[in-house]
Amino acid sequence: MDQAIQDFIAGKRIAVVGVSRSGKKFGNTISLELKQRGYQVFMVHPQAQEIGGERCYPNLASLQGKVDGVLICLPPTSAGQALREAAQAGMKKVWLQQGAQSPEVLALARELGITPVAGKCILMYVTTGDPFFSPHRLHGAVMKLIGQY
Repeated sequence: MDQAIQDFIAGKRIAVVGVSRSGKKFGNTISLELKQRGYQVFMVHPQAQEIGGERCYPNLASLQGKVDGVLICLPPTSAGQALREAAQAGMKKVWLQQGAQSPEVLALARELGITPVAGKCILMYVTTGDPFFSPHRLHGAVMKLIGQY
C-alpha cells in the first residue's frame, strides 16, 4: 500500500463529495461504510441539507473544523470543481474514487498542487472489522495478487 493511501485512511475526518438524496449513489454507500469503521464523515451535496437523517454541507468551504481528507465520488465532468474547492479550502489529501478520474482531472490536480489517490476503491483499504470473506477484502486480495494494491 503506498504512502498516499496510508496517509489518507489514517485521517478520521473525511468529507464525501458525491452523495445523493436518493441514497442510491456509491458516495452514500461509502459514507455509511466509513461511519461504521469509526470515521467522522461530512456529506457534501449542493442542495440537500440532510440525507438519511445526517447533515449535509453545500460545499467544502462550509465545513467547520479540520477535515483530514476529501473523497470525491463524482463523474469526471464534476470532479474538477470538487478538486478546485478542495484546493481553495487548503485540503491536499484527496481520493478520487474509481470513476472520478480522467486525464483532465488528474492534470488539474497536478496544476492545483494535489497528488490524489486515484482509480482505487477506498473500501478495499478500510476493511477493519469486515468478515474474512467480505467483497472488499476479496477485491483487495485480487488487487494485491495482480500487483495493483
